[in-house]
Amino acid sequence: MIMDRYPPIADHGLVGDLQTAALVSSRGVVDWFAAPRFDSPSVFAALLDHDRGGHFLFAPESENATCKQLYYPDTAVLVTRFMSPDGVGEVFDCMPPDRTGTPTDEHALIRGVRAVRGTVRFTLECRPRFDYGRATHRLDLRDGTATFRAPGVTAHLQGTFPLERDGTDVRGTVTLRAGEMAAAVFTVGGDQLAAPPPLTPDGAMDRFWDVVDFWHRWVRCSRYRGRWPGVVHRSAITLKLLTYAPTGAPVAAATMGLPEQVGGERNWDYRYTWVRDGSLSVRALLDLGFAEEAARFTRWMGDRLQAREGVDGEPLQIMYRVDGDPDVPEEILSHWEGYRGSYPVRLGNAAADQLQLDIYGEALYALSEGHDVSQGGSYHGWKNLARTLDRLADSWDRPDEGIWETRGGRKDFTFSRVMEWTAFDRGLRLAREQSRPADVPRWTAARDAILEQVMERGWSEKEQALVQHYGGEVLDASLLLIPRVGFLAPRTASWLSTLDAMDRTLVSDSLVYRYDPTASPDGLRGSEGTFSLCTFLYVDALALAGRTRPARYAFEKMQTYANHVGLFAEEIGPSGEQLGNFPQAFTHLSLIMAATTLDEALDRQRD
Repeated sequence: MIMDRYPPIADHGLVGDLQTAALVSSRGVVDWFAAPRFDSPSVFAALLDHDRGGHFLFAPESENATCKQLYYPDTAVLVTRFMSPDGVGEVFDCMPPDRTGTPTDEHALIRGVRAVRGTVRFTLECRPRFDYGRATHRLDLRDGTATFRAPGVTAHLQGTFPLERDGTDVRGTVTLRAGEMAAAVFTVGGDQLAAPPPLTPDGAMDRFWDVVDFWHRWVRCSRYRGRWPGVVHRSAITLKLLTYAPTGAPVAAATMGLPEQVGGERNWDYRYTWVRDGSLSVRALLDLGFAEEAARFTRWMGDRLQAREGVDGEPLQIMYRVDGDPDVPEEILSHWEGYRGSYPVRLGNAAADQLQLDIYGEALYALSEGHDVSQGGSYHGWKNLARTLDRLADSWDRPDEGIWETRGGRKDFTFSRVMEWTAFDRGLRLAREQSRPADVPRWTAARDAILEQVMERGWSEKEQALVQHYGGEVLDASLLLIPRVGFLAPRTASWLSTLDAMDRTLVSDSLVYRYDPTASPDGLRGSEGTFSLCTFLYVDALALAGRTRPARYAFEKMQTYANHVGLFAEEIGPSGEQLGNFPQAFTHLSLIMAATTLDEALDRQRD
């Protein structure tokens, strides 16, 4: 089996254990895996540098095999099938999920192979490259176990067949007849990681079925009974895979450095928790019946209001590490060439230092939506929330960098104002529902002043629409959230006119651009594709507006851009290719939002 130098971004499935995750290509190659957490240094990263990133191949030797990949139904167990004239082989990949909610350094990737028909010869290549390929390692191979040691990390590779040394890496081959199977387990941990017990094919299968049972039990908790159970449940599983179990915080994506434009510089690290993304996930999870997950993030969000101040002395910053650490400095990995030459490869994210005032609305939206399942929070938690809104009441009228993390300077972004309105609106609602002390007159005055300002200064007579920032004429798809948060009713004339303007300028064959960077420079070179999140927000807004026919058609068309196992990256390129970090949680949560809204709208029509 020849390893593709850089397979398409979409040519992957995701497996994970709720603390970290790996990407497996349809050629049977693990070319992204970081441990012990999503945001930890990589172990395999051939997707960002084929020669220096490291990979783990386990696949048939045949160069002419047809490859097919699928998930075992309603699970995060990935099955890759190889069909050739000599035989049919399968590779299954999974990671035992965290059941304790306790951070651990030890993580296992289970890889099993079997021959389904004929005779199949499988090849294994395990070439780890620790610390983003910057650390050297030693190899100790004895008693059927390969041990890789690098500074601060140890990994064991076991196989049910002989392994052999290849420099400081490992190779192996095994020939199987129909019905026979073999397995390999790669376990990574800290300096003191103990050698695991001997591996047997039956033992590997027991662990495989245990993972299957875990996911089946979890999916059965879903109360979704709508028209698209397959895609909705796949998105729910993906959100679960991208959530760090010890804290309940979801990462924006499993990867770093994958380009929004191949060969361009828009290559960000998305392995952190954005207040915006996580907050919107609360409603999506509650709609599906996953109350525990919604409650855990709601509590995590509340804890951020009690933490130290962020950039510019703000009570919140836009992103954090999964444990709540606000420190995510950005650096460039200059020794990596990047995906298909997309340089620089960035580690960390300097956008954490930006001022984005919309996050207060998203945080209050999450706390309001998750109030019932999170037991409402403590009195001291409420005081922190109230102090945040008191401060915002004095400081809401400021320019900021806006939702899209542009690097072109601060402006009076309309969406930021809309979400500040949401912060006061939800704060007032929580104060009333919980009978909590609050400066109601002051919050009410701020809320009403924001509404009046947005409608006066954010409105373009030329476009007959609300626009990206005051004094401009550029449309912005972030404003598609307006009817969902209740800033304007979904069928009011001003909103329908804004929706029509977006349809004229941002929508291309049902796919939606965030904005036009040529008309509103964002401080970065190059272009980008349509934003999948925005496409699903467009469906959501159409459905809320009662435009169910175009909403349903757009939703169905969007499914054709999913990859072969139902996953979405951040963007869709000009030829339908997936671009950006993969898979993206924001896209999948907006899919769930769009599906549930569209289901409700179609049901009302039927009634």
